[in-house]
Amino acid sequence: MSLRILFMGTGDIALPCFQALIKSSHEVVGLVTQPDKPVGRKQILTPPKIKQHAIEHQIPVWQPEKARSKRFIDQVEELAPNIIVVMAYGQILTSRLIDSPNIAIINVHASLLPLYRGASCIQGPIADGHANTGVTIMHVVKELDAGDIIIQKETPISPEDTGGSVHDRLAEISPSALLEALQLLSEENAPRIPQDDNASTYVPKLLRNDGLLDFTKPAKDLERLIRAYHPWPGTFTTFIDKKGKEKRLKVFPPTEITHEYEHPLTKKCEDGKFIKIMNVQPEGSKMMTTEDFLKGDPIGA
Repeated sequence: MSLRILFMGTGDIALPCFQALIKSSHEVVGLVTQPDKPVGRKQILTPPKIKQHAIEHQIPVWQPEKARSKRFIDQVEELAPNIIVVMAYGQILTSRLIDSPNIAIINVHASLLPLYRGASCIQGPIADGHANTGVTIMHVVKELDAGDIIIQKETPISPEDTGGSVHDRLAEISPSALLEALQLLSEENAPRIPQDDNASTYVPKLLRNDGLLDFTKPAKDLERLIRAYHPWPGTFTTFIDKKGKEKRLKVFPPTEITHEYEHPLTKKCEDGKFIKIMNVQPEGSKMMTTEDFLKGDPIGA
């Protein structure tokens, strides 16, 4: 059964699912995405990549400032979608919008729910040392990421994985999970597995300052955090430059856990072990090896 689908998504992780829907037998009746935003030092107004893809395929695009507005929801109801698919959209949806499709509104969420409800669902499992993560296709309800589960697909987390590499792998496995869920919904054979709220965890949106490294924590926790927060929000420590000013020093994976002090950026941690920082980017400069950075003899590094 071919379905009329309205897609709501903004983040790059949503693009493969959107592309898969376009190539499928389903009819994509429109894309809803966030408004264009200023990007870079010159603050150039830039559309989401997914919007450009929709335009190339002559798919109508809506970019409401507020998805809860009556005018926008009226337009959605006029489209009469069978299913609304939401992935990395970025706005809270109203009850009226949730009730608008005649079959379902579903969300593609980048974790194995009920674990890691919320915005930083990719970084969370890496930082906490989980062996795997995955995607969940679920029904949308008013409570955040709490709807009944239709299907889940897992992927392992390796000791070298970063937030970026896991993001890309989840983007790759999401389309097959979504298409399978849509098939089940079209056949009226989709399971509805309630989530265990008592087993749920929540991870909020990350801000740049959340990446400040706290060396009173165990070295293994910091090593995972540095990988989890790469590329966003990134991690950093601080140093005092030759003028006595405190500046940020961005830290990149990989790092190394060691038992010996080697240089000023081998930081002793709470468990008595050291974390050796190997690649950095001083404020206002480019990425470089720690050795090259220390050759400049920064005071207090």
